[in-house]
Amino acid sequence: MIFGLFGKKNGNRRIVEKQYATLTKAARHPYLYETLDVPDTVMGRFDMLSAILILYFRRTRASGTSGQEIAQEIVDAFFEDVDHSIRELGVGDVGVPKRMKKFAGMFYGRLESYAAALDTGDRDGLAAALRRNIYPQADETAPSMAGLAAYLFAAEKAMAGVGENEIEVGALDVAEPGPEEAAA
Repeated sequence: MIFGLFGKKNGNRRIVEKQYATLTKAARHPYLYETLDVPDTVMGRFDMLSAILILYFRRTRASGTSGQEIAQEIVDAFFEDVDHSIRELGVGDVGVPKRMKKFAGMFYGRLESYAAALDTGDRDGLAAALRRNIYPQADETAPSMAGLAAYLFAAEKAMAGVGENEIEVGALDVAEPGPEEAAA
């Protein structure tokens, strides 16, 4: 009986790896950096992966137990990835927990502010939250994040149309961004 649990976890691992790779690929799409003014930096990539994961979590919150388990494992994989990245940047073992706590706070703060805007259909509010997070030190000359907000609304809509079976097998794909989002 207990050994069956380990098999499921291993099966989920393959699904999680596949889905996390898809979400990461979506967050690294050149269009986001070249056209939608997201800086191609460590923090810019953190912001985009956070935004894509937030959309994914919003999609899976209504999923069955299997989809929610996979979503939780993807959260775990994300924070393992952040931990690994922090260490690669040269932060020592003593400093990692403090940085991880900071990144977790940043992620969950973004989740809260983006979800509030997405729930109410507030594109301007989402654009403002994105701008605040992506350009925290910027003045009025910082780029508008209206195109990115439009893309995130479109990506969330596309994810909503994905069936439960695709969620459970890790086949949820994120819409490729295109000019129609920037113009919206």
